[in-house]
Amino acid sequence: MSKQGIFNVRTFLFVLLFGVSHHLYAAQASQPTPEKLIAAALSQTTQNVRYDGRYFKIPYPNGDIPPHVGVCTDVVIRAYRAMNIDLQQLVHEDMRNHFALYPAKRNWNQTKTDTNIDHRRVPNLQTFFMRHGKSLSVSQEGNDYSAGDLVTWMLPGNLPHIGIITDKKSTDGLRPLVVHNIGAGPQHEDMLFDYPITGHYRYGW
Repeated sequence: MSKQGIFNVRTFLFVLLFGVSHHLYAAQASQPTPEKLIAAALSQTTQNVRYDGRYFKIPYPNGDIPPHVGVCTDVVIRAYRAMNIDLQQLVHEDMRNHFALYPAKRNWNQTKTDTNIDHRRVPNLQTFFMRHGKSLSVSQEGNDYSAGDLVTWMLPGNLPHIGIITDKKSTDGLRPLVVHNIGAGPQHEDMLFDYPITGHYRYGW
């Protein structure tokens, strides 16, 4: 083989290997991880967000309510969206195809999906995570909850609530802290066992 031919082969192999490694790096960089979810959740605790549970008309897909307002579900939605996972679209598509499996008719007398609000309701997220993620055991042991897990509670007045488990621990080391919005905007708090837990989920990995 001529020197020119050897050069062309080497150039081809270099370009091929570079393309493969770049593709693998890009795929790894875009892969959802608990660390990325937690970072996205914690970033919300530095923002001024007023608790507001009003109904908003929003775009679809990738729609969001005004950034200065939100409820507990918006913490989860915004954290996943930071990893390019759009729960608005995913919940809508699953509800559209399996409407009877969701509590929309029983809880809110819906007869069809609503992309403005369906993903912002805790019972709908619970159903989606059970169907497409992992439904994990509920316990009173802090070590049973891993960073990046999702937990739901029932607050007084039968109000469902949701939050994200982080990698930080309570001062006594017995409980992981939670990012949630219970009324004062997104907070990072030791509250895992403050209310009855109704669900424990893992989604995205």
